[in-house]
Amino acid sequence: MKAAEIVERGKRVVRMERDALAESERRIDERFAKAVDILARSTGRAIVSGVGKSGLVGRKIAATLTSTGTPATFLHPSESLHGDLGIVGESDVAILISKSGESNELVALLEHLKRLGVCTIAIVGELDSTLARHTDVALDAWVKEEACVHDLAPTTSTTVALAIGDALAVALLEEKGFKSEDFARLHPGGALGRKLLTQVRDVMVTGDLVPVLPPDATMRQAVVQLAERRGIAVVRDDSGKVAGVITSGDLTRLMEREENVMPVPVQSVMTRTPRIAKHDELGSAVVYRMEQHGIISMPVVDENEMLVGVIHLHDLMRAGVV
Repeated sequence: MKAAEIVERGKRVVRMERDALAESERRIDERFAKAVDILARSTGRAIVSGVGKSGLVGRKIAATLTSTGTPATFLHPSESLHGDLGIVGESDVAILISKSGESNELVALLEHLKRLGVCTIAIVGELDSTLARHTDVALDAWVKEEACVHDLAPTTSTTVALAIGDALAVALLEEKGFKSEDFARLHPGGALGRKLLTQVRDVMVTGDLVPVLPPDATMRQAVVQLAERRGIAVVRDDSGKVAGVITSGDLTRLMEREENVMPVPVQSVMTRTPRIAKHDELGSAVVYRMEQHGIISMPVVDENEMLVGVIHLHDLMRAGVV
């Protein structure tokens, strides 16, 4: 019985935070759009600040903004009053996080930010608080209660504040037109960097290893290519462009219909409009299309639509793209 009670406590916390997030979604309004517009128009940085658990949330929000194309830094409100305020410029935008909106340190920081002419955004649980009334935009992070049984430890309130910060960052990156390539440049290390930076040209099979057939080939020639070149053969026309694709699956289906497949022209069997990858395409985009269409190989063409290689799902997997 003890284990069941503990499991239920865990579920209750998740349930309360889920309900708090649903309420937070309902409260997002035009003020959110204004906050995104302020951040998008800013030529400076986002300065994020908060005390205690709100400060920890603020550090994560600053990190998320920075990684999605909006330079941001965390400023501790107490340290700001002892010299660190020097990092703030008048073109910056400050994001102040507080459940009560009455934190003495944040209120004091707000006063100095106003004197510097800095635009301010509050993420607060009380819209009639000092912070909410005196910032340029106040985002509603109200929660009914904390998930803590004593309604004391910041739980639902920090979850909601973090979600609003994430919503700001994602809405902002879309507003700025921030692309996956931009994200990759900011994350060059590790698996994430490999996944985002790997292009098809980095992994594709090229040269003599490309399984090529002429338009007048028969299935006798195709069978050899399919056996030696991992189940795919590309029919290339006289101009060097892809005319069609033959796969092991095509051969299997043909054998079910014909007793003697060898003299059959490849043009009567090939797929004439195959899925094709661009040589400068991101590997992750090609993996997505392969999964969507249930295929494991694609011909690769250059900017002039000329055949330059073949890309295999297994090679993309080995490169860490998947």
